[in-house]
Amino acid sequence: MATRDATWAYRNRFHESFARTYFRRFADGLVSSIGVGTYLGDPTGAVDERYHDALVEAFESGINVVDTAINYRCQRSERVVGRAIEDADVDREELLVATKGGFVPFDGSRPADPGAYVREEYGDYEFVRGNCLHAEYIDDQFDRSLGNLDLDTIDLYYLHNPETQLEAHSRERVYELLESAFETLERRVAADELRHYGVATWNAFRVPETADDHLSIPEVVRRARAAADTVGNPSTSFRAIQLPFNVHMADAFTTAAHDGPEGTQSALWFAQEAGIDVFTSASILQGDLADGLPEAVAAKLEGDTAAQRAINFARSAPGVTCALVGMSSPEHVAENVAAGTFPPLGADAFDAVFE
Repeated sequence: MATRDATWAYRNRFHESFARTYFRRFADGLVSSIGVGTYLGDPTGAVDERYHDALVEAFESGINVVDTAINYRCQRSERVVGRAIEDADVDREELLVATKGGFVPFDGSRPADPGAYVREEYGDYEFVRGNCLHAEYIDDQFDRSLGNLDLDTIDLYYLHNPETQLEAHSRERVYELLESAFETLERRVAADELRHYGVATWNAFRVPETADDHLSIPEVVRRARAAADTVGNPSTSFRAIQLPFNVHMADAFTTAAHDGPEGTQSALWFAQEAGIDVFTSASILQGDLADGLPEAVAAKLEGDTAAQRAINFARSAPGVTCALVGMSSPEHVAENVAAGTFPPLGADAFDAVFE
């Protein structure tokens, strides 16, 4: 697992190559503010090899955060992450490895009859559009992720898009499912198989309170604390949220949707003040922002390419620990890592983007 001493040693090897605040605190360690995402790509051996080479290049170039999920590319993304960790010239303890559970993972390729596969493999569980949060299911998925990654401990484990459950259940029921699943994860923490956990979302935290798919971060945190109490842990290991954030999807900064001590706050402001780390997905909008940003925004950001400026926009937002970017080739890695050689916007300059 990632350790304080190892992540600080990693920072000390690389920090002179990057601009200010490239490495940021996560728990008692340090992580790069650019991370590798592994969502995109077909479930093929050729894509596996490209990801493997990109991951090794990233780990050896100053990126020590990797984000995956058991369902990404039919479990292939987790498996290639594990192989890249083994092959890269870095210590396992220097890397923050994050994965997710919730959606049905096919095994290596999409089956001819997905419904039959789900019934045979997971027949006892209730799914909502392929998503399940039942504690026993999450327990099963956690074990499979440990095996895929070939690790003894996962650094950060997310429950994946729990707002999907709101299509079939009341909000209160979804909170109950989350609390039960959190108890499972707290037990994994107690067994030294997990360091931290959180919730990865698409809409839940960035939409208004009145939206059908809204979930409250303060209520989620309350449920995590209750889960820790139930398990007997001295404090909760709920540590992070993941949500999309980019110049075209800035709701996490602009939409006040979470009750804070001084009124309703946006997801990013609430997280910053509550000490919750934020990892942004869709930081370059699955490649679309590589074609260019709005001129007024681009003019405020440093970077040689549009993709670098987009990454630096995400890294500039309050509360953001790391901007995740899909990198399926060493060429992508080189361009994206280089974004970290430019400083992010200061707080006043970032706020001015929205004036």
